[in-house]
Amino acid sequence: MTVSSLVTALLVGAALGAGARWLVPATRGVPFWVPVAVAVGAAVLATVVARFAGVDTSGVSAVEVFLQVVFAAAGVALVAGTADRGYSR
Repeated sequence: MTVSSLVTALLVGAALGAGARWLVPATRGVPFWVPVAVAVGAAVLATVVARFAGVDTSGVSAVEVFLQVVFAAAGVALVAGTADRGYSR
């Protein structure tokens, strides 16, 4: 994994995680940092998967960024879907 791939993964993950925070309903008990951390981790995982799949990761490629976006979005959707709803009684 190159430095540019890691920086791209961090930026994609942070942007999607922060953006997803606006989409997660306020009634969910999810701290701000959870979607961001999950999205960053998923984007880094996507870079690793792209490398194992044979995608050229010597620089930033469109396939790698696409995989990062898909993995990060899936990770955030999983967190948002399984988060505690924080019902009021």
